[in-house]
Formats: sequence, structure tokens, C-alpha cells
Amino acid sequence: MAISRAQLLKELLPGLNALFGLEYQKYADEHKEFYEQETSERSFEEETKLSGFGAAPVKTEGASVEYDNAQEAFTARYTHETVAMGFAITEEASEDNLYDSLGARYTKALARAMAYTKQVKAAAVLNKGFAGTGNPTYGDGKTLFATDHPLVSGGTNSNRFSTGVDLNETSLEDAVIQIAAWTDERGLLIAAKPRKLIIPPALQFVATRILETQQRTGTADNDINAIVNNGSIPEGYTVNHYLTDTNAFFLTTDVPNGLKHFVRAPMATSMDGDFDTGNVRYKARERYSFGVSDPLGMFGSPGAS
Repeated sequence: MAISRAQLLKELLPGLNALFGLEYQKYADEHKEFYEQETSERSFEEETKLSGFGAAPVKTEGASVEYDNAQEAFTARYTHETVAMGFAITEEASEDNLYDSLGARYTKALARAMAYTKQVKAAAVLNKGFAGTGNPTYGDGKTLFATDHPLVSGGTNSNRFSTGVDLNETSLEDAVIQIAAWTDERGLLIAAKPRKLIIPPALQFVATRILETQQRTGTADNDINAIVNNGSIPEGYTVNHYLTDTNAFFLTTDVPNGLKHFVRAPMATSMDGDFDTGNVRYKARERYSFGVSDPLGMFGSPGAS
């Protein structure tokens, strides 16, 4: 259905001082803080994690060299979705409009709607990253955040606490220690480190006190802030406004190929006119996917409540 004059009565009258409601600012592309972006030329993408080799053994004199085999650990799959929206304006509504072009105004609103959907889909990978009804599992058969990501060696890695904890100095220190203990598929330490803290707006003041003060907060002992002094979270924190749990927090790590955003077709806009009705139609469309290759790219806590 096209936007008609009946829906735009005020815009067709002289003396209107201002039109508003379509000029709201939108948050930036916050997903870029924790996704690696790649382009795609297929309907889906797959990435396979390899196990590498175990620790090299000692070769005794005269003995044969031992040979090891690398193997596939698991495969992550990304299936692209098409996101599209449009609107139409009747010829009469466009013709009688006394102010700015309706098309230009509503095109801005359309772009904002498209951007909102992208951010919600990107944040959903974190929002639905813990065990729960309907929450997705990924290549290794686990949710993004789990205490038992299986390894080829038979062991496991954990990228969450065994129970949910809130954001504080102790929980961040514990996360740094836990991340440092991660191993590869064959049980070799990978020297992983956190990079950046991802938080909802409700935790921004807590994060500032923990990460941007030289001394420990909430104590009169004049102790140094070890997290800041050690550079444990070198990229500080960033707020994501699309996180739905006000107590949850997340850490990106330096493990490569963690969360990925594949762009199959970037956003494109177009317009055309209908000869019979004279209506003008505007459309925006893009195609992409968000997902997880290596869950060790993130560490998360759902909070204590």
C-alpha cells in the first residue's frame, strides 16, 4: 500500500513550521567492535577448524621419527539472509507536498530501519550465546559460551564461568586467568589474551571505574589497579546498545577467526515509478550473515541474575 494524501494531511497544508520524527540519530555500526567482516560470493560459507599437531616427542638415538596427523575438528556454516524493506508514495501525495521531498525524508527512515535490523541480528549472537531454549549451537555442537567446548585431544575449553557472575574487578581478573589457560585442539597452550570488554549501557559506569582508574576502587588501601597496570584489557571497553541483558558482559580475545560477518550483497537502494498509478516506490535490500567460527574468539558471562 502506498503512502497517500490521507496519511499526510499536515504536510499538504501551508503554514506548517517543521516536520520531525524522521531525523533521529542512529547508533554507529557497533557490531564492528567484535566481528571480523568478509565478503562472500556464494549462498553460504563454511569454515573448517584444523587440529594441528601434538607436542613433539623426544627422538632417542637410532629410533625412527614419529609422524602425527592433523585432522578436522569441526566446520562452521554461515547461511546468508536477505533483509529488505520498501515504501511507496502516491503520485498525488508527492505532487501536493508543500515541503521537503517525501522521498528523501522517508529514505532516511528506511536506512535507519535497515541499520537497526543489522545491529539486532549481530547482537543476537551474544544475546543468545548461553545455553537456553531455542539458542543456537555452532560448529562444535555447543552454544557460543560453554564450559565444555570439546577438543580433538579429548579435553575441553571453557569460555564462560561455571556460574554467572556480575562485572567487577575480581570477575575480570578471573576471566583473564581462564583465557590464558586455553589450549588448541591437541592440548597445546595458545597464549590467548583478552582485547576488549563489550558491555550493555547499564554497565558503562562500572566499566569506567574498573578500567580507567589507576588505583583500585572501593578500597582505602591505596593499591594499584592491577588490570590497568598490567594492560590486561588493552583496548578498554565499548558499549553495545543492542545487548538485552543488563548484567551480561563479554570479552573479545586475540584468537583469530572468532565471530564473523559475511557480506553477500551490500545495502543497495533503488526507486521506480508505476506507469498506471503514478506511485513512486523506494526499496532497500542487503544480504549477509552473522555467526561463529571459533568460539574462543569471545568470553562471556550472563551476569549473576
